[in-house]
Amino acid sequence: MSEIASGVIAFVCVLGGTLTGMLIRRILPEDHLSGDSKDTVRIGMGLIATLCALVLSLLLSSAKNSFDEKNSAIAQGGAKCILLDRVMASYGPETQPIRQMLRQSIITRMEMIRPEHKANTYKISDFEKSSSVELVAAKLRELAPKNDLQQTFQSEALQLCREILQMRWLVIEQSQVSLPAAFFVVLLFWLAILFGSIGLFAPPNKTVLAVLVVCAISVGGAIFLIEEMNRPLAGLVRVSVAPLVKAVENMCK
Repeated sequence: MSEIASGVIAFVCVLGGTLTGMLIRRILPEDHLSGDSKDTVRIGMGLIATLCALVLSLLLSSAKNSFDEKNSAIAQGGAKCILLDRVMASYGPETQPIRQMLRQSIITRMEMIRPEHKANTYKISDFEKSSSVELVAAKLRELAPKNDLQQTFQSEALQLCREILQMRWLVIEQSQVSLPAAFFVVLLFWLAILFGSIGLFAPPNKTVLAVLVVCAISVGGAIFLIEEMNRPLAGLVRVSVAPLVKAVENMCK
């Protein structure tokens, strides 16, 4: 399920629960809407409201932490690419084509993360299929060191390639996390029941309805943000490419 679809479904469930509560209010006997009934419903809904607030806050906090970790991984990857370029430069002029390949691969990755000027929309599968760093590592293995110093530089470069690849696949795997379906359904059920009880006792006027619509939009927006931050390589909320831009600026041209 896409991030936008998750947010829209949450909005519909919350607003639907509210409207259902308002409709039920019209057919309930007056004694069901008495002060004692309201107090009892408020106690039960207070528990559900606490559960919803706790779950949403924890999900947002977890998604934000995950997003920050991926931003950090991108920054570390950019730094390692600069170091890899320096090591290859120290090896000798034989690595110049490989350095160009590495630089171009970073530019391509930047375009995949921020495709504002591209006609195509990249997906997570495009990152999985990209094998530029593997090609750089393969070219490094084909080098024939002429002395112990070049052998050392080759080993260091291959080790950096392995670390960059490990970070890349870690970010890709972590970017495929989403809310479990059962968890999502239960959360929506809680929210629908909560807003249904609000609609049950809310006065049926335009101001109240407008406020409840805004609340429904807010809940849908929260679900949308959670899903977006869990998938930072594709969507509206993406990781920063600033570290990659700095890496390209500090590499050979």
